[in-house]
Amino acid sequence: MMTMLEPIAGADLARPAAVLPLLDFAGVAVFAATGALAAARQKHDVLTLAFFAAVTGVGGGTLRDLLIGAPVFWVQDWRYIAVCVAVAVAFWTLGARSWRFRALLWLDAVGLAAYGVMGAAKSASYGVAPLICIVMGVLTACFGGIVRDVLAGQPSILLRRELNITAALVSAGLFVGLKAASVPIWPAVGAGLAAGLLLRAGALMWGWSLPAFPSAASRY
Repeated sequence: MMTMLEPIAGADLARPAAVLPLLDFAGVAVFAATGALAAARQKHDVLTLAFFAAVTGVGGGTLRDLLIGAPVFWVQDWRYIAVCVAVAVAFWTLGARSWRFRALLWLDAVGLAAYGVMGAAKSASYGVAPLICIVMGVLTACFGGIVRDVLAGQPSILLRRELNITAALVSAGLFVGLKAASVPIWPAVGAGLAAGLLLRAGALMWGWSLPAFPSAASRY
């Protein structure tokens, strides 16, 4: 079975090739948790929690793989879906907790940063141009959450002024930029993760957002 970084050549990737797939599983688990929590907020049954977890966990990566012409990762490796189901069962077993909503926000923050990097890294491994790698990183990080919000009847992250997509864009863009500058893989991954997570954390704690489009009244 092909791992996500096997097509890349280069000595600096020898060790990360064995470890980055583990981060990929972690990213799926984090997004699966946000899907399960979204379903739990609506008081759905355990099967719906598992469905939400799976759609959210693998949704962005599925779109990425289809667009870059890669084998769809969870079709090639059943463990990704198993992780999603396990996460859903775990949250079902935990039951109602007062911290669920905050957990959803922070897990989503981790997922945005991590999958921004992971989506860009996998796209790069298939020879995709740097700009498109950044786009793929953003799609990987955001698409599953968009589907989750639509299914849950919640406002999509696309319609929120707070820094969501921006965090994924910063993660993917910084990673791609550092790799283009021949920075070793681990510092590039760490910087991308940290930058996206810090930006999203600032939005959660201090309400950071991008400026809104000015109204006609504010122009004159």
